[in-house]
Amino acid sequence: MTATDDLSLLDERLCFALYSTAQAITKEYKSLLGRLNMTYPQYLVFLALTPEDEVTVKALGERLFLDSGTLSPLLKRMQQAGLINRYRDAEDERKVMVGLTDKARELTPEITSIQQEVACSTGLETVEFKQLLQQLQNLNRHLRNGND
Repeated sequence: MTATDDLSLLDERLCFALYSTAQAITKEYKSLLGRLNMTYPQYLVFLALTPEDEVTVKALGERLFLDSGTLSPLLKRMQQAGLINRYRDAEDERKVMVGLTDKARELTPEITSIQQEVACSTGLETVEFKQLLQQLQNLNRHLRNGND
């Protein structure tokens, strides 16, 4: 970008394209997740915990880029809904462990269906979808790790 570029063109800004696209995809998920009484942030927790038996709350927060002030109330609501178990680690009581319940794991087929619906709603072919995902992952990694 040069100093002569017109910075007033909102639609030409990468930040706005990412922001507005994130809003649109979150809205799409929100409408579909509603049938499971699950919010989008709860869905992200579900995804982060699915391959794990249990993780520390700290590790979960790092994985989702969420601080404890945001994550704790979210986990509390999920526990009240019967989707997760939270408990102190028997070996180190400073650690709080979290894992999905059987009730939550039973939602996997429905979550998979929702993911497919959202993927189809993007209008992207599989190859385009994978390329965009790779580009966004690379961008995220670069921005979070600095200019390595």
